[in-house]
Amino acid sequence: MEIRATTHEDHDVFVNTMFATFAEFPEPPLKTWSALELDRGLFAVTADGRPVGTAAAYSFELTLPGQVIVPAAGVTAVGVLPTHRRRGVLTAMMRHQLAEFRARGEILSVLLASEALIYRRFGYGPATYTHRLTVPRRGAAFAAGDTAPGAIELLRRADCGEILEEVYDRYRRTRPGALSRPHRWWASGAGQPPISTAPRYVAVHRDADGVPDGYASYSRTEPGTLTVDETIAADDAVSTALSRFVLEHDLITQAVFKQCPPDHPLRWQLADFRAGEVSGDTDWLWVRLLDIPRALTARGWFTDGELVLDVDDPALGEHGRYLLTVRDGAAECVPTDREPDLSLDVSDLGSIYLGGTAPSLLVRAGNIRAHRPDAPALADALFRAERSPHCLHWF
Repeated sequence: MEIRATTHEDHDVFVNTMFATFAEFPEPPLKTWSALELDRGLFAVTADGRPVGTAAAYSFELTLPGQVIVPAAGVTAVGVLPTHRRRGVLTAMMRHQLAEFRARGEILSVLLASEALIYRRFGYGPATYTHRLTVPRRGAAFAAGDTAPGAIELLRRADCGEILEEVYDRYRRTRPGALSRPHRWWASGAGQPPISTAPRYVAVHRDADGVPDGYASYSRTEPGTLTVDETIAADDAVSTALSRFVLEHDLITQAVFKQCPPDHPLRWQLADFRAGEVSGDTDWLWVRLLDIPRALTARGWFTDGELVLDVDDPALGEHGRYLLTVRDGAAECVPTDREPDLSLDVSDLGSIYLGGTAPSLLVRAGNIRAHRPDAPALADALFRAERSPHCLHWF
């Protein structure tokens, strides 16, 4: 078996092989996968050239705490045919891919994990979280929450692609954990709604000057249920205006808001707190640091302090100890021989990197080992973000 790069001529074979690993059939014309970057794809092939495994990556930008934007490799389409599982194919592809990321100078990679048990062993850790919020129409009375000045315009998805692209791009630059949506995704309708051109109504919020600053993409998914694919808003006041619009819709019994961040304020705005039912609480974006010093110095910081991190990276057979020093919002990170404050796996460093997972929680869970009693609290203060990281993008 060998690992080889794919080309654009491999597109259909790549997609069909990838779907076969999940016992599924792609629907022609494979539009969902039209954004694949096959110059970043990999085939695992047998001696006679038959592909038995796939892996690929997208070129994204990721917003870090402090509204810092960095390139990020988005891992996708990873699979091995059932005839060739447990032969080291997946491990070979993942290690090959990590080496390619480093060769390109990328400091981190991200993915959405189809199975949570797989990717920790390759250094990825869950870093953002999401849930679904269901609100019955009868419990939709608001007790609090100011709405933004402006107005809401109702459009169809087919008529507002440029607006969605522009509003999302402004939003993702301000939210830690958010990924870019390259223009080719919007242009080809690759992905899930509202990127895809599947029929949707879109409530576009415009500010007092008429500039779009938020939207909610929705459809009626079953009798009485209005399902919101995503809500994008410049601030909480715009988000409140869009939530009110959805919940005041006629002839519905409930509204389902998909992809809500952990700090979504809607439940607290309702007169009946229990009216908002949370479900589907799950991980979303997983993060893997490829260059620890560069990654730690790239993000913004909000507390001064100093920590020695002893980091194990078994997937790459590496081990390093780093002195992280933060002063006035900027960090330095250098190798050190000092005694560690925290010992952790690189996957746990990925989990705490965006500020969505408290280091002290992983200490309590036994994932991170604290060598000083005050180290967990200091790490919590250092690694926090200005707001909960959240990723909406599916890839």
